[in-house]
Parts: sequence; structure tokens; C-alpha cells
Amino acid sequence: MCNSLKVRWTINPRTAPQPWIACSGCGCPKPFKSSGKIRLNANGKKLDAWLVYKCVDCDKTWNRTLFERQTIRDLDPLVLEALQGNDSDWIRAREFDLDALRRKTQRIDEFADADVEKEILSEPDCWTMLEIDLAVTLPFNVRLDRLLASELNVSRSRLQALHEDAKLRVHTDRADAMRRRIKNGSCIVIDLSDEADRHLIWKAAVLGKEIS
Repeated sequence: MCNSLKVRWTINPRTAPQPWIACSGCGCPKPFKSSGKIRLNANGKKLDAWLVYKCVDCDKTWNRTLFERQTIRDLDPLVLEALQGNDSDWIRAREFDLDALRRKTQRIDEFADADVEKEILSEPDCWTMLEIDLAVTLPFNVRLDRLLASELNVSRSRLQALHEDAKLRVHTDRADAMRRRIKNGSCIVIDLSDEADRHLIWKAAVLGKEIS
């Protein structure tokens, strides 16, 4: 759209999910947070790898199995390097692997704090439409309507009214996208041609802030 202010929002969650595990120190299930450290054990040509977690109350450790008895020569060299070097980006991806965590526990605490990086992709002089592309780096449990309300400084009721009037559209494969957690690759288009505070919305749309 030639009359669209186009921006990209990159969402970077700050706090990793915390699985609830039976804590031997506390004597009951407790949330465990990642230490960001990998533990390795080599047995001949086989390798075991764990991500070390700690109880949030007593610091008792839990070793979350990443793999066991893996033949070293079958490992991707980049993965082996990441394991040996405690690569923070590789570990971070494991910390946010909700499917893997759900195989270990039925309860996982997720957090809604994140940094939002905002980049202008296109800004015509007389724009009337706001187009937002979402880049969600890791699974993040925040509804789309809450994200938009927080980042644009508008109420959710106003967003809902715009949505009902077809002035706010979400290009995803779900009709209920506004009520669901944000999804990488989503595109939101808002018609602001009749909104008196368009300049204030512009300011909010292009200036980054933290979600907390």
C-alpha cells in the first residue's frame, strides 16, 4: 500500500519459561529457572547433555536431559561447539522450546516481559494506513490485542471497535488472531484515516519500549 506507514516490530522475550518440577529440597513441586549452563558427560564416543535448572526457592538443581548416549560423530559440529562453549543463543532457544518442556512437566510458567525493537520500513508523506509486521524471535505468551494496546497506547476496546468496523485487519490463518498469542510473520493493517490522534499513534508505533 503506497499510503501505508510500514514498520517491523521484533519481539525479544526477556524471561525464559519456568517448568514446575518436584523439588527434593522443598519437598513439593516448584518452578525451576534455567541457569544458562550446559552439563556434558562423555563416555567413550557417546555424549550426554543436560541443561541445568535451579529451584527458584532453594537453588536445588534439576538436570533437564537434552540427549543421552548420542554418538559424537553424529552430532552437528555447530551443535557440539555450542554445547562445549555454552553458547547463549543456542541455550536460549532450548529454554524457550515449549514442546520439549511439556514432555517433562504439565505446568510451565510463562512471562510477558519483552523488549520491542521497532524499525520503519516505509514512511510516505501522507500516510493513512499503519502496517505492522511482527517478528517474534521465540515463543511468547502475549495476546495480540494486549501487544497492540500496550505498544500503540490505545485501549483494547478501541482496537476491538476498529476490528469490528474492518478498519483493523490481521493477516494470519486464524479468525480469532486478536485473542491469541502473537505469531511470527503476522501482519496487522490499521486504517487511521479518520483518527484525530494519528500522529500520537505514529510516535508509539515507531519508538521502542519494554513490555512488562
